[in-house]
Amino acid sequence: MILGNSEIKRLIEDKKLIEEHEEKNIQGAGVDFRARTFYRPSGDTKVHKESRTLPEISEISGDTVSIKPNELILVETIEKVNMPSDIAARILPRSTLCRCGVYLLTAFVDPGFSGRLTVGLKNMSNHSFELEKGARIMQVMFEKTEGDTVDYDGRYQGGKVV
Repeated sequence: MILGNSEIKRLIEDKKLIEEHEEKNIQGAGVDFRARTFYRPSGDTKVHKESRTLPEISEISGDTVSIKPNELILVETIEKVNMPSDIAARILPRSTLCRCGVYLLTAFVDPGFSGRLTVGLKNMSNHSFELEKGARIMQVMFEKTEGDTVDYDGRYQGGKVV
């Protein structure tokens, strides 16, 4: 069951579901999240059964970033989530990104996760795309889970970028 506006607001108040949000960004059935920090990944990577090599990242300075055609950057959100054990979340792109030819690469937000969210942005168009810090880039939809859950205890707990 996707949570509506009133339940999201209640969880923000009672459980600090989202920190550093703007009230106007709480939509009917989700919350718009904004860009805080930009990173450029580089280097060879791998994901094997027993090991992984993640990219090196460098923070992109300035209030805006220009993403070239076919370029990928990582974006950390202003908002921080504190997921209760019975709530999970899905991340969707704002339709404006789609209209600009920019693809949002996301993952599932597990119950028990706490921290800022990091997503990938890939410019799929033939033109540069400029993004400013504070711009709304995605909508997060919260869902009630049924049955027993296990709180997230992975490497990105606390909002680590890599």
